[in-house]
Amino acid sequence: MKKIYLVGGAVRDKLLGYPCDEHDWVVTGATPEDMLAEGYRPVGKDFPVFLHPTTNEEYALARTERKTAPGYGGFVFHTSPDITLEQDLQRRDLTINAIAETEQGELCDPYGGVSDIDKRLLRHVSDAFTEDPVRILRVARFAARYHHLGFRVADDTRQLMRRMVSSGETKHLVAERVWREMERALTERAPQVFIEVLRDCGALADILPEVDALFGVPQPASHHPEIDCGRHCLLALEQARLLSADSEVLFATLVHDLGKATTPTEMLPRHIAHEARSKHLVEQLCARLAVPKRHRDLALAVARDHTNCHRALQLKPATLLALLQRLDCFRRPEKLEKFLLSCEADARGRKDLEQQPYPQANYLRRAYQCCLQIQAGDIIARGITGKAVGERLQAERIQALHKLKAELAPART
Repeated sequence: MKKIYLVGGAVRDKLLGYPCDEHDWVVTGATPEDMLAEGYRPVGKDFPVFLHPTTNEEYALARTERKTAPGYGGFVFHTSPDITLEQDLQRRDLTINAIAETEQGELCDPYGGVSDIDKRLLRHVSDAFTEDPVRILRVARFAARYHHLGFRVADDTRQLMRRMVSSGETKHLVAERVWREMERALTERAPQVFIEVLRDCGALADILPEVDALFGVPQPASHHPEIDCGRHCLLALEQARLLSADSEVLFATLVHDLGKATTPTEMLPRHIAHEARSKHLVEQLCARLAVPKRHRDLALAVARDHTNCHRALQLKPATLLALLQRLDCFRRPEKLEKFLLSCEADARGRKDLEQQPYPQANYLRRAYQCCLQIQAGDIIARGITGKAVGERLQAERIQALHKLKAELAPART
């Protein structure tokens, strides 16, 4: 007999009073032919999933799966009208995601998901969890999403994740899958928790070794009361999320200081020229994880120039204009704001300095507007042509920045 159940995130978030826009459904007691006869449209190649003829929501036939090879794609799926709801739910990652609801609104909770919601626990459903390394990333992402509600990873699940890492499962993760989970995690309420959970189970060293290497590296307490570079990375990421939900800003903040992990020991705790080393490591990380170009470009800009942003009030006008030009903000004005948000998060991501003002951001915004008022078209209208147009544009913008600096000088003294 065919039955339809609401499953997964929609049920979980309804119980939590958390917003959820997506609805997934499981169908038992039906065949693909039954679904087609009712007007459902088939999608997917690996297992029978259908789109509802009017809502376009996904309806999946109940299925089981068997691990046949390492990694995310190494599964064989089996579906049949005889497969029960309990068998289908057993293959899910966490108990809080293995709750179903009937069309009459009754809960089906064979693995204790409701109890774990009450206990604020992220706990695996069964040992089948170990068959898919992406689930480590998902647990870390859910920990970041629900941290503000008091959720934590259950002790037995933490141990299971550590065993998975030790067995080498995380080395089989596909770059695209890692990035997809990481980008989503960065926009959750507490993205720093995503990094903390991955580090706790040892997966961070496999997935983001450049970030993992920051932990334990000291920096001057006079500038960084938290001292540890890894701790600063987490504090900056926390501040970035308070400022923005843009994954470009958050990713750039996460990787802005990678070069500090490669500072020669004899230089510590100072990190002279870490910006250039950071830029190289950001390029390496982005290539490995196939990070989108827009994320890569902003991350490189922040890695290269965040310290120049912090010194903006002391920069000479010509140096300030060069910074704006490197950011390409005259062609891409949105990039300046994202750059400034990431730099502000870096400045505030220090122990007991989270509320410190960051006047550099407004100064750079004003400097950009001053330069923007002087356009090549205006210079050409005066009869200037050829190479002289660019030279004059540069000179007049620098002159405008001198004037701005002079106007603001009394306020800074």
